[in-house]
Amino acid sequence: MQPKTLALIDDDAEYSEFLAQFLQEQGIAVSRYDDSNALLAAPEAFSYEFYLVDLMLPGVSGVDLIKILRRRTDAGIVVISGRLGPEVFREVITAGADMYLVKPVQFEQVALAIAAVQRRVVKPSPADAAWKLDRASGELVAPDGTHIQLSEADRQVMECFAAAGGEPVTREALLQKLGREVPDGETDDGLSATIYRLRRRIERATPTLVPLQSKSRVGYVFRAPLQLI
Repeated sequence: MQPKTLALIDDDAEYSEFLAQFLQEQGIAVSRYDDSNALLAAPEAFSYEFYLVDLMLPGVSGVDLIKILRRRTDAGIVVISGRLGPEVFREVITAGADMYLVKPVQFEQVALAIAAVQRRVVKPSPADAAWKLDRASGELVAPDGTHIQLSEADRQVMECFAAAGGEPVTREALLQKLGREVPDGETDDGLSATIYRLRRRIERATPTLVPLQSKSRVGYVFRAPLQLI
């Protein structure tokens, strides 16, 4: 599954030209921007179905651009950057990106990443939207009937989403539910890794779209009805 429209924001003209050409051959209408401010000034800035974002950009930084986009759109966002390190990964995921690819990366891998994220962010139809959390068995039941065994941390996170009724759940609320505290002077609370493992556990078990998304400066949201049974 590929988006119909995509904004590619990267100041490496040669790289973005060849990547755009490759994606267009996959049937995606690509608009290129070499400056984050140029994207934000465009009338269609928040109407694309997907965004590929570099981190080292003229104008607004890549991380700040992700935060702006996430406040205005639920579209898929994939970061492609040469910056490395766990702090960079945590920073972009917390800002609202769905995936982080490290340059150099093959164009085929970029296309696969886009398809994987697009399957997750496309809103499911009402008939496919019902999920159930069985607290007795510790299982999540997908709309297609698949039973997914959860860890204790997974179950606690899903209980927060069920109680929120489709509204975002703050990082603080999730950490409190998990009984975690971040020592003074430290920033890594492990929540991003917990959410990532939960999402991957569900994706490995069922082809059903996983409506679990990050919300910049807030936390996370489960964008589908979730019933406690």
